Amino acid sequence: MTTIIHGLPARSSVARHWPGIIATALTATVAGMPGFTVGALAPTIEADLHISPNAIGLAMSIFYAATAFGSLAAKRVAARLPVPMVLSVAALVASAVMLTASQVTDWGMLTAILLVGGLSNALVQPVASRLIAARVPEHRRSLAAGIIGAALGAGTLVPGLLVALVLPAYGWRTALLLAGIGALVPAALAPLARAPGRPLPTRPKAASEAGDKRRRVGRVLGLWALAAALSAAGNNAVATYFVELGTRSGLDTIVTGNLLSLSALFAIAVRITAGALTDRAPHRNWAVIVTMMLAGGLGLALIAIGTPTTFVLGAILAFSAGWGWTGLLLATTLRLVPDRSEDAGHTVQIGVYAGATVAPFAFGALSSAFGFPATALLAAVAAAAAAAAMTAGALLLRRAR
Repeated sequence: MTTIIHGLPARSSVARHWPGIIATALTATVAGMPGFTVGALAPTIEADLHISPNAIGLAMSIFYAATAFGSLAAKRVAARLPVPMVLSVAALVASAVMLTASQVTDWGMLTAILLVGGLSNALVQPVASRLIAARVPEHRRSLAAGIIGAALGAGTLVPGLLVALVLPAYGWRTALLLAGIGALVPAALAPLARAPGRPLPTRPKAASEAGDKRRRVGRVLGLWALAAALSAAGNNAVATYFVELGTRSGLDTIVTGNLLSLSALFAIAVRITAGALTDRAPHRNWAVIVTMMLAGGLGLALIAIGTPTTFVLGAILAFSAGWGWTGLLLATTLRLVPDRSEDAGHTVQIGVYAGATVAPFAFGALSSAFGFPATALLAAVAAAAAAAAMTAGALLLRRAR
C-alpha cells in the first residue's frame, strides 16, 4: 500500500527507504568533509602556504558560515527539486572543492573554494528531513536520523585516516586529492533516494494550526537551534584543532590522526545506537540530548587538563556523546513540525553550523591569547549552556501542549 506525504510516496518496505537513507548519509559525509579535512591538515597547510592559524581558522569559519546562512535558500531548494538531484549536486560540488583545494597556492583561493563548498553543504540536511518524513515509518525515524547524523562523525573519520596514512608520506595536497576522488562515490548512489521529478505542490496552511501555537513552536525551535549552536561550537573546535590539541598534549601526530579516526568511529556507533534505542520512547529524546551535551562538556573539560591520558578520554567522550545528539535533534524536531519537514532540517543545520562558524576562528584567536587549556574549558562551559537551552525548550513545549 502506498500513501502520499508532502508529494513523496511513503512505503513501509524496508528495502524502499533504507538504501535512500544510507545514500543520503554518505552524501552528508562528503558534503561536510572539506571543512573537516582542511582542519585536520591545517598545521601542514599553514607551514606550506605560509599562513597563520588564525587565517586558516577564518577560512574554515567561512565554510561553516556559508552552510548556516545558505540554509534558508537550501530549504526552499530541498522542497522543490528531486531528492537525487540535490544529493548528486552536493556530492559533486564537495568533490570539486577538495580537488581544487589540493591545488591552491594562497589563502584567498582556499577561502573562496571553501565558501562554495559550504553553500553546497547546506543542501543536505533539509532534503534529508524531507526524505525521512516521507519514506521512514515513525517508529524508525530516530534510527534513520541517527544514521544521517552519523555523517558528522564519518566526516572526521576520513581526515583522520588521511593524516595517519597519507600525510606523512605524500603530503597534504595528495590527501585532499584522494578525499576529492572518494567524494564522487555518493553521487553515483544518489538515485537510491528516488523521488518524483516534479516540484512539490505549495502547502496550504493547516486550519488547525493556531497562530499562538505556531509562535510557541517557533520559540522552542529557536531555543533548540541555540542549544545546537552552543554545543557544536565546542565540539567543532576540538574536531578542527584535534591534531594540534593532541600534539600539544604530548601525543605523536600519527597517533593523534589514528585517535581522530577512532573517535569518529565511536561517534558513528553512538549516533546509530542512540537512534535505535530512543525510537522505543521518542518523547524522551530531549532528555537524552541534554545528557549527551553534558557528557560532551565533561570531555572538553578533560581535554583542557592537557595530559595524554585525559586528552584520549576527553576526545572519545566529546566526539561520541558531545557530537552524538545531532540525529536525535533532527528526529525530535521532525516530530514537532511533521508538516514542515524541511524546517526541521533547517533548524538543526542552522544551529549546528552557526556554532561551527564561530568555533574555528574564535578557538584559534582565544587559544592564541589565553592558551589551549583555558579555551577548551570555555568550550566545556558552552556545552553546559547548550544543555540548559535544550531543557528550556523542552519545558516550554510541555507547557504549550
